[in-house]
Amino acid sequence: MDDELLRGLVPQVIAILVRRGNDFATAEDAVQDALVEAVRTWPSTPPANPRAWLITVAQRRLIDVRRSEAARRRREEADADEPEPGPSEQADDTLLLLALCCHPTLTPASSIALTLRAVGGLTTAEIADAFLVPQATMAQRISRAKAAIRDVPLDRTGDLAVMLRVLYLVFHAGHRGKVDLAAEAVRLTRQLARASAEPEVRGLLALMLLHRARDAARWRDGRLVPLDRQDRSLWDTREIAAGVGLLQSALAKGRPGEYQLQAAIAALHDDAASWEETDWGQVLGWYDDLVALAGNPVARLGRLVAVAHVRGGGRALVELGELEEACAGLSQFHAVRGYLLELAGDRAAAAEACARAAGLTTSAPERDHLTRRAAELRSGQAQQPHE
Repeated sequence: MDDELLRGLVPQVIAILVRRGNDFATAEDAVQDALVEAVRTWPSTPPANPRAWLITVAQRRLIDVRRSEAARRRREEADADEPEPGPSEQADDTLLLLALCCHPTLTPASSIALTLRAVGGLTTAEIADAFLVPQATMAQRISRAKAAIRDVPLDRTGDLAVMLRVLYLVFHAGHRGKVDLAAEAVRLTRQLARASAEPEVRGLLALMLLHRARDAARWRDGRLVPLDRQDRSLWDTREIAAGVGLLQSALAKGRPGEYQLQAAIAALHDDAASWEETDWGQVLGWYDDLVALAGNPVARLGRLVAVAHVRGGGRALVELGELEEACAGLSQFHAVRGYLLELAGDRAAAAEACARAAGLTTSAPERDHLTRRAAELRSGQAQQPHE
């Protein structure tokens, strides 16, 4: 059975059922029942038209739920008169369903879970495993999300910025449990890019590809390897080329956004043969644009690494101090502080900063890396940082 085919069909079928007047939760449940039946019967008797088969089986499930002969007749008559959607409508349905899952009334956590379930086609168990929570907890989260949008019509594209933010968060959840959420985010963003001409969609997809290109070098013996220590010969040059191509086409539109600017920074890192050969002047320029546009603390902190390489670590530490009141609760603040202090030669203070960052991060790999780094600095065994 083609799992990729099924995942692509799930949002189309749910959207068709919702468009026919069913509420989201009921339609999604019916499609899940149809998928269970598909797993049971398709290996022996695969249908000629998988999407039509799923629609038919899910529709029958809806009819059974209504338990009304009159309602069943009305529904069957309506279905018989409704034409099958064409390719463009299928793409629109996927986009509309993604917008519905990212409705502004939902929390980011709920939107992520619902997107992976309804648009991504993942099971509740897979999503729970990815986010390291009990299946019952994730089931409740998804149920509450479906209830919250029960009466929201599937008739508008929704807020693209919210959809991109949800996909960005899914991507940065990375590989957890049995599901590669980063790969799932790339797949869903590709679908959105096929349905939308907005340059920020291409910018986000470019950013994802440019980061994924480093995957083979990001881990060594199960441990996280920071960018300045990675073996760049392991990077995927085809993925980098694809990301750069997407970025160039997005920037050509003349409407730079946050994801395009982040992708431009990632492209400069991917283009450098080594950490030392990074074009820090251009990196700082793009960071200046990013901070001017978005101004979020993470962008400001990332910019200070470039400041250190262009204007000196002392200047970067002064600017870091100006951010302390707003950013001291962030793991990234202390991680950057540790890096800058290490550049300045103050290893004891750098170790303390790394330990503080380790205590604040919610990422287990990052926590392990920062804890090891703090121990190396304290013992004097840490390698000299790349300048």
